[in-house]
Amino acid sequence: MHTVAVDLHAHTRFFHGRRELGDRFDPLGARLLAEAAARRGLDGVATTNHDYYTPLEPAADIETLPGIEITTDRGHVLVIGPDPPRETKPGALSPEEAVALAHDRDCAAIVAHPFRNSTVRELEDIPFDAIEVNGKHPRSQPLVEELAAERDLPLVGGSDAHYPFEVGRAYTVLETDADRLTPSAVVDAIRDGRVSARVSRSPLDRFLRRGYRAIHNRKGVIDALERPTPGVGKPPGEETS
Repeated sequence: MHTVAVDLHAHTRFFHGRRELGDRFDPLGARLLAEAAARRGLDGVATTNHDYYTPLEPAADIETLPGIEITTDRGHVLVIGPDPPRETKPGALSPEEAVALAHDRDCAAIVAHPFRNSTVRELEDIPFDAIEVNGKHPRSQPLVEELAAERDLPLVGGSDAHYPFEVGRAYTVLETDADRLTPSAVVDAIRDGRVSARVSRSPLDRFLRRGYRAIHNRKGVIDALERPTPGVGKPPGEETS
């Protein structure tokens, strides 16, 4: 066994909406994500755009893993693996349906940012594979750890990067015996619990998190720790898309 580090939640564009513009930008965005991940010392990065997946040319020095962030009717679910769905309609699937879709396609299903803009965490008896420690708001990590313990699920880390310099502010360390990092190897490690979440505490990352906390508090999408649920809404920037 050896360990590798992977950012399991990143986006290839700086913006939401305008899908036709995004499709043209995605190849460049993927290259920028890979370059940023390599500078951070990561071995891989997953492209998890909102409700669509576009196959892209692999980067030369780092593994670019297929994925999608599905907007369910209760919040976001990350789907990572060899064959994620190409497109989903925002709000059309329940979390249970998103998990079933992921498993049908040999992918892992992960609860994304469970304490921001989501009520997915309130659901029980849905066979998720992991819960995410999100790089935008790692102050909720103790609550995420408690939730993962209650559900007997492993923790993974993802930056939720929309800009390349955000890559790696949270990431996943996984153990694998595979010769190279592959989507299937990542899925196997998650399901076997051979994963752990890491959060970067660099001055830049701390500065970025303060900014995101202020923005998301103003938008009302963060779950304050004393509130039982934040409700559900669109991700920041998607209100008019």
